Amino acid sequence: LDPACGSGNFLYVSLQLLLSLEKEVIAFATQLGFKLMPQVGVHQLKAIEINPYAFELAQVSVQIGYLQWMRDNGFLLDRTPILQTLDGFENKDALLNQTFRKKPASLKAARAGEHAQDDALKVYTERAWPDCDVIVSNPPFLGTKKLRGELSDEYVEELFQIYADRIPNFSDLCCYWFEKARDLIEHDKCRRAGLLATQGIRGGLNREVLKRIQKTGGIFFAESDREWILDGANVHVSMIGFDNGTEKRRVLDGKPVSEINPNLTTTADTTKAVRLQSNRGIGYIADVKAGKFDLSEADATKMLHVPNPHGKPNSDVLLPWVNSLDILRRPRDWWIVDFGSDSPLEFATRFEQPFAKVKQDVFPERSKVKRKTYREYWWLHAEPCTEMRKRIEPLARFLVTTTVSKHRVFAWLRPPTLPDHQLVAFARDDDYSFGVLHSHFHEVWALKLGTRLETRPRYTPTTCFETFPFPQPTPDQEAAIAADAKELNELRERWLNPPEWTVEKFLEFPGSANGPWARYVHNPDSKGIGTVRYPRLEPKDADCAKKLKERTLTKLYNERPAWLDLAHKKLDEAVAAAYSFPADLTDEQILERLLELNLASAAAEAKEEMPKSQKFSRAKREDEMI
Repeated sequence: LDPACGSGNFLYVSLQLLLSLEKEVIAFATQLGFKLMPQVGVHQLKAIEINPYAFELAQVSVQIGYLQWMRDNGFLLDRTPILQTLDGFENKDALLNQTFRKKPASLKAARAGEHAQDDALKVYTERAWPDCDVIVSNPPFLGTKKLRGELSDEYVEELFQIYADRIPNFSDLCCYWFEKARDLIEHDKCRRAGLLATQGIRGGLNREVLKRIQKTGGIFFAESDREWILDGANVHVSMIGFDNGTEKRRVLDGKPVSEINPNLTTTADTTKAVRLQSNRGIGYIADVKAGKFDLSEADATKMLHVPNPHGKPNSDVLLPWVNSLDILRRPRDWWIVDFGSDSPLEFATRFEQPFAKVKQDVFPERSKVKRKTYREYWWLHAEPCTEMRKRIEPLARFLVTTTVSKHRVFAWLRPPTLPDHQLVAFARDDDYSFGVLHSHFHEVWALKLGTRLETRPRYTPTTCFETFPFPQPTPDQEAAIAADAKELNELRERWLNPPEWTVEKFLEFPGSANGPWARYVHNPDSKGIGTVRYPRLEPKDADCAKKLKERTLTKLYNERPAWLDLAHKKLDEAVAAAYSFPADLTDEQILERLLELNLASAAAEAKEEMPKSQKFSRAKREDEMI
């Protein structure tokens, strides 16, 4: 069975392999004096395909393939073959049935003898797959952000409801094929399955389906990372074979192994890692704007000096805005209109020019979206991450890392800069946290606990950060990590923005003493309005500006000069000492030890018996937060 057969490629290959296997059996039987007739044929193939054209093409493909194989291998053929409609092929949705029934007439209408309305209710139920011996398929990959756009809100909501107790909401679409295959195997309606998936199935919510497979059976074959050419694009996929646990031989990435974990590794099973209470409320996927709220600094500067009828300056709702490009490349100096997390429309209208910009650029698109809250509160960012804002606002600076990038780098930002959702923001302003997170130990953990977008690692705060066990340092060890982290950052900053090529200048504009720019406001008047002096580094001249364009974090870590490598090694040694780890551990050994620490920390938290040193570090972090 291929429950997402497309034009029939997997079924075509499967049939060729079955025919070749049977040919070996027939040849061997002949040597023993037996005569066997071929029995393998297209009648052994079953398929589900939603696209009508692909559904028809798949049937033609497998039948022509069968006839070609028989001819090429010396078997007699009927000279007048007729391609038939194959009973085992279904032109249907593989996940849901959609049926219609008439809406019931109201009681009043029924008593009056009126007929029920002609319009019908759409009813969804789970699609049952036919029994089979083997499932092979390349199910569709569709990530979280594209589900509703491709499938419709109605379909996605029904999908979530029907599979609620089996598949976490917003898992990749391919996970539903894995779960349905697992279910058939568990109930003895199929023996084994082999499916393709996006690499993301190894981490995050997607990995839950592989955990279920392990509970009711086992993974006996996997290619954790394989190139896959699709429509000219080179993507990376995972290939997974599983059954009810009968198969004892395990093969991972072409090598025999004793076990294959749900994250498609064979040593430390980091899928058992637990989210730690001590790491909650620190790391956040940042602001999701969902509309053209952003604007250039030139446009923002003009607005900053325009007065409003209610006397409040536009700087109350205009902030610097940063996404991953600003971190990995050069700052682009973009700004954003931000009316806060829950401000009413009346509040927004009083900032004339910022509101006019949002009304013109955001409202037309947001008024059409299907999600009610996005549509009705169009002047606000779609997901403003209120908790993150509360946590980072009182800090002098906060940490960020990119959600997706080749290198796992961390950098500092200063409030009131608003980070975009392409960044993970951490409510931490201490060098110690910067040092531990930028160590090789956290990088190894994040690579394993995160997912991937094609070939680039994806960082998620719940799996990569909240599960990460921090060391339990002595005061001297904590100070050493902080000092090495500070040195690393200073070296990096001098390379990115050499004092010889830059000059500090101040952007000045009106600001409220109790607004987002409060720390930069000078000489406020009786109404609390003063002058913001916002410091920034700028190129000294055009020649310096040209040279600075080449100074990016991506280029720096691609080249990794000796000074940078030594700074990181020094930091890693300090962090290893805090963990009481040898400095020469392999990555697998690091994972094993960090997993042991994670489970021990989770157990201690559950018993409220956290070690003193960790209590000290955690209390200190909470004090700093306050």
